[in-house]
Amino acid sequence: MTRSVIESPTTSALRLPTETTRKSPAGAQVIRVVTTFEEFLELEQTWNRVLAQADISHPFLEHSWVRTWLECFGQNSLLRIVVVNSGSETVAIAPLILTHIRMWGIPARQLGLPYNDHVPRADFIVARGYEDAYEAILNYLRRSREWDVIQLCQLPADSETLAQLLARAPEQNCRTGLWVSGASPCVALESQWMEYYEGLPAKHKSNLRNRFKRLGQLGPVEMETVTQEGQVPDALAQGLELEAAAWKRGEGTAITCDRDITRFYATFAQRAANLGWLRLNFLRAGSDRIAFDYSLSYRNQIFLLKLGYNPEFSAYSPSNLLLSLALQDAFGRGYSRYDFLGDQADWKKCWTKASAAQVWLFLFPNTFKGRLLHLVKFQLIPMLRRHSPGSLRALVVRAKARLSERSR
Repeated sequence: MTRSVIESPTTSALRLPTETTRKSPAGAQVIRVVTTFEEFLELEQTWNRVLAQADISHPFLEHSWVRTWLECFGQNSLLRIVVVNSGSETVAIAPLILTHIRMWGIPARQLGLPYNDHVPRADFIVARGYEDAYEAILNYLRRSREWDVIQLCQLPADSETLAQLLARAPEQNCRTGLWVSGASPCVALESQWMEYYEGLPAKHKSNLRNRFKRLGQLGPVEMETVTQEGQVPDALAQGLELEAAAWKRGEGTAITCDRDITRFYATFAQRAANLGWLRLNFLRAGSDRIAFDYSLSYRNQIFLLKLGYNPEFSAYSPSNLLLSLALQDAFGRGYSRYDFLGDQADWKKCWTKASAAQVWLFLFPNTFKGRLLHLVKFQLIPMLRRHSPGSLRALVVRAKARLSERSR
């Protein structure tokens, strides 16, 4: 889904309630809204404590990850991080940003999680046992009146946020909509490597054996892993060259084709190395590095962010050989799960049939524009996609004209 971002208003131009209090079975809840980057930085220790209490199993809500995203991609958005306190203790954080967009040509104010194509998963951060914080967050957002749509991208299908907001949105007179974005293949590392390997498709195993044997004629085949901060810049630079070397540079989709994307992966690599999460894996054939992956080790799991290889060695399927060694290493080190991230693809299906789905949740307020956007996105657009593009364009023109008349 593409979005067109226009210039955002300044913070001073918006009138925001600074806090609201409600009573709940857990006691008084106080909400404050973080609107400056300095406040966000000061929140780091509290943020990571609540994240640990929320028992979220992936690294993509860690303060360091969100900080890096905001620094590299957040220039057209305004911070609207909703922080919920129960008594003196912070129990929930909704890491929201406000962005001005156009949805099917209609200008709209969007609240959403920090998201683009480089964010595998996102969510609210709510400590276990404080699920009533969702109601407090929704109540505050309804009263703030500065959004036309809330778009929460890449929520895990089993997310408590998804369940709670779907259940509570009608109480706030909000319309909802869902879009299933895809499913990420994953391997549960519950057995031993050889038991898992023997269960792989026969053709896949045969291809691996043949290619390992043929590549071995060029020199010893092994996996090299870089984790130390001082080694990261040079290793990552070579890895990103491998990531771009095959077809991605030609299509303009390689990491190195975009300065902000390059800065994001480079900055986070240093921070992840400092935290002990980073694993830059290389497949070596003799003295040559011929394939690369950028992975994270987090809460006894491996998350595969990026892969690349030297196209001169494509006949050996170097990425698959590297994955074989990386999986074998993960089994041997006692990891519980290997997550391929991204969507399903044929090369991933060779390794696993299991996957975890992600969902986008949309909430629309009970305003004219909110009702219009919900109608267009979840009723008229699906219907008109079966007809001519002209019908869709005509619908957007009529909707914009009606919206203009309504605002006069």
